[in-house]
Amino acid sequence: MSAATLDGVDAACLAAADAAAGYADASAEARAALLIDIADRLDGDSAALVALADAETHLGAGRLAGEVLRTTGQLRAFAELIAGESGVVVDQPSGFPELRRYVVPLGPVAVFAASNFPFAFSVAGGDTASALAAGCPVVVKGHPGHPELSRRTAAHVAEAVRAAGLPAGVFGLVEGFDSGAALVQHAAIAAVGFTGSLAGGRALFDLAAARPDPIPFYGELGSVNPVYVTREAAAARLPEIAAGFAGSFTLGAGQFCTKPGIVFVPDGEAFASAVADALADSDAAPMLNERILSGYQGLSARFDHPGVRTVLEGSVRSAGVTPSLYGTDLETFERDVDSLGEERFGPSALVVGYDDVRRLPGAARAIGGTLTSSVHAESGADEGLGALIAEATRQSGRLVWNGWPTGVAVSPAMTHGGPYPASTAAGTTSVGTAAIGRFRRPVTFQGFPPGTVPPSAGPA
Repeated sequence: MSAATLDGVDAACLAAADAAAGYADASAEARAALLIDIADRLDGDSAALVALADAETHLGAGRLAGEVLRTTGQLRAFAELIAGESGVVVDQPSGFPELRRYVVPLGPVAVFAASNFPFAFSVAGGDTASALAAGCPVVVKGHPGHPELSRRTAAHVAEAVRAAGLPAGVFGLVEGFDSGAALVQHAAIAAVGFTGSLAGGRALFDLAAARPDPIPFYGELGSVNPVYVTREAAAARLPEIAAGFAGSFTLGAGQFCTKPGIVFVPDGEAFASAVADALADSDAAPMLNERILSGYQGLSARFDHPGVRTVLEGSVRSAGVTPSLYGTDLETFERDVDSLGEERFGPSALVVGYDDVRRLPGAARAIGGTLTSSVHAESGADEGLGALIAEATRQSGRLVWNGWPTGVAVSPAMTHGGPYPASTAAGTTSVGTAAIGRFRRPVTFQGFPPGTVPPSAGPA
């Protein structure tokens, strides 16, 4: 690690530590005003930000403009949440002093930006918004896939902090591969928000746990997001479901963490053929960067496997990649679930044919933790559905009925997380206003007289 990188991380973290107490004591109204100002600045510069993002990520101006609105919308949602919070939990147990339960900010939070959502999961995305709303300074590790966008976005956030009269250390940006490990291990950092790969996230999670003072690591690590089609649904509308699956797993060149990567259907060959027909005229789509493209190509070998057939062989062209589709049966899948059940980030999917619906809960259990599970059925009375949904509930953070998981609403009711390996903290979400709970902790004051509770203690 270069001395410059280490010095930059150290300076940003120490500045965040210096700012932590003052920012924790800032009123909810002041924090809400900061979030709204950040949102206004991003909206005001949206055209330039979108142009930068499109040049660096190739995601398309239309989609990126919508992502700016999602990002500023979630900033405003957190502002509304904290401005409207009221009351503390008060109890007077018999024969016991009065108890008052508050929440306090954890302290400086390290946020790792993601490549595939350069606004919503990046410098001013949901992790940053929820941490700032909680009263925590933020140090963002910028993603190398969109460095110029990161710097421009960070400049808006920093200017909003300055305009609010807050210490500059309330927000900082660091860059460089080696800065990630240094950030997680810095003594000033109290928690981490991460969105990215399983390998990278697990390495950082282990560093966070190995510190002399282990800190919470809220990692969203991706998911294979299985889809289950009942026999009744396949008989009633197989072409419709196949077309929907084709559109969902290729959306954004398959570079969504909620991309459905595996579908279980009773007639795998017929379904795969219908999906291939739906993709017959697909154009090549660019991937986010060369590193992701190389990783995507390198994972093709897992489907060079006895019992797995190539239904649609994708290609790499100057304009990008075309979709790939593979097919197998449930027996083959179960024998090599570690390989065939692994996420493949990009426009690739696996169709698994099954004969006995009673075996699907076992398949869900073998896949393990996922962000989502989707079920296509005709009614709640479809054969084997109850046991499947029960197991999918144990394995997933969100279940989708007769729909597709690639849309994630920023809503108080949304769960974007799930059991490991989908995330490292299954009891939390990284999307929606409930995400604020990751960055504050409860404190109970017993028998304290009025006026002695510190300003940093907020409503529980």
